[in-house]
Amino acid sequence: MKTMLAIISNALCRITGRSAGEQTVSEGARVVASRSLSDFTPQATFDIKKCDVHRLEAGPPVRAELTREQGLQYYRTMQTVRRMELKADQLYKQKIIRGFCHLYDGQEACAAGIEAAINPSDHLITAYRAHGYTFTRGVSIREILAELTGRRGGVAKGKGGSMHMYAPHFYGGNGIVGAQVPLGAGIALACQYQGNNQICVTLYGDGAANQGQLFETFNMAALWKLPCIFVCENNKYGMGTSVERASASTDYYKRGDFIPGLRVDGMDVLCVREAAKFAADHCRAGKGPIIMELQTYRYHGHSMSDPGVSYRTREEIQEVRSKSDPISLLKERLLSNNMASVEELKEIDIQIRKEVEEAAQFATSDPEPPLEELCNHIFSNDPPLEVRGTNPWSKLKSIS
Repeated sequence: MKTMLAIISNALCRITGRSAGEQTVSEGARVVASRSLSDFTPQATFDIKKCDVHRLEAGPPVRAELTREQGLQYYRTMQTVRRMELKADQLYKQKIIRGFCHLYDGQEACAAGIEAAINPSDHLITAYRAHGYTFTRGVSIREILAELTGRRGGVAKGKGGSMHMYAPHFYGGNGIVGAQVPLGAGIALACQYQGNNQICVTLYGDGAANQGQLFETFNMAALWKLPCIFVCENNKYGMGTSVERASASTDYYKRGDFIPGLRVDGMDVLCVREAAKFAADHCRAGKGPIIMELQTYRYHGHSMSDPGVSYRTREEIQEVRSKSDPISLLKERLLSNNMASVEELKEIDIQIRKEVEEAAQFATSDPEPPLEELCNHIFSNDPPLEVRGTNPWSKLKSIS
């Protein structure tokens, strides 16, 4: 029987012109489809790193449950953000994207983990490294890339750019260092005032952690017990300055003084998810604000004008990639626990590459907003009004 199968196999290979064992991508997809869901482990429990805590009797759990569906969802989210950022890097180097541009690759577990722990009706505000959160809050890849290229189909109609993208319950993208933190407290105050059991996740980086307005905000949030999760994404460098050179205390999770805090492995999506769930429950229980320090890492420089290797070595970056990459960590968990197959993950990767490529084509072919739309959306729900241009004789119209 084996001999007969070998003869048939070799005959088919001669007909198709391919060697035995060679497999096309579409065949790989059929192999995945042919496998029954019962072949995969539907759910598994993983040990995760214990969080350091401040002013808390107990922290988040040290074991996390993950279903197959969740694992594939987190993988797709993080891989999409990674591919989108790599495409933005390419478009910037081609001078199609101009101006400020801060990439998020390396930090994907932070955005994916937080979004998995909160509700779509909860609120989120971040700094200028905002592309990942724009995607997890529901904005499409094509709207993000079109905004980066300044096109009419962008999420902010091509007039916001990299640092100013918005969506329902997502307040940007803010270009002023640390300025989003008091705004986030204001959103949390609105949640408290309306009594809707919603929370606000307010993100900032280690570079903004020494801003005076943060400490003013912490004080008010603690006094009023605002339902706010303050999240410090500590990627080790504020622009080109290491945290050790910038902060007398690098225990950012303790910097709220009377506000409880957590220090979390920000490269593990399950660690981030469990910590964010814990923090959200804390806020919804009326206990006031909480601080989360996510220890993470960015692969690119601070912005596109920063090569990222003048203040750290290439070996340091490569070591983080090889030992702590958030996507590789999740992929290894899924494969080693039979929650997904190599072919299945490859098929997801191919789909994502196709989606990103199509979005990039749209972002480079969509027209730029015309001059007559320059002053639109200055005001909301107002009748059209005239706006002075660059000189008294140049009149533009603003339409809400």
